[in-house]
Amino acid sequence: MPDIHFEREHQLGLAKARKVALKWAEDAEKKLDMECTILEGEKSDTVEFTRSGVKGELLVEPDRFTLDAKLGFLLGAFAKSIEAEIEKNFDALLQSSAKAVPAAKSRPAAKKAAGKSGK
Repeated sequence: MPDIHFEREHQLGLAKARKVALKWAEDAEKKLDMECTILEGEKSDTVEFTRSGVKGELLVEPDRFTLDAKLGFLLGAFAKSIEAEIEKNFDALLQSSAKAVPAAKSRPAAKKAAGKSGK
């Protein structure tokens, strides 16, 4: 069972949800020193993220985001506070994206891997 799990329903559709996920991945790489890989599928995408002490994925669907992460021993003691901070940041990102999601630019931060079929 993951140490962190949360879901957020939305009405963005897959195209806009992908933009939100890309922004989230870029922020995670920049602010948290995560390594993120985006696996695009037909019906959903998966953002895999990892760094020392953390490994997880963000499932991106047309109507829902689902995040699951496993924390290492040292970070496990802070799971609740880490989860609360991730949720707060993700909700702020979702709220701003509901207003307007800027067009995606070519960004080297998040690596994309094609070929994963949608879930």
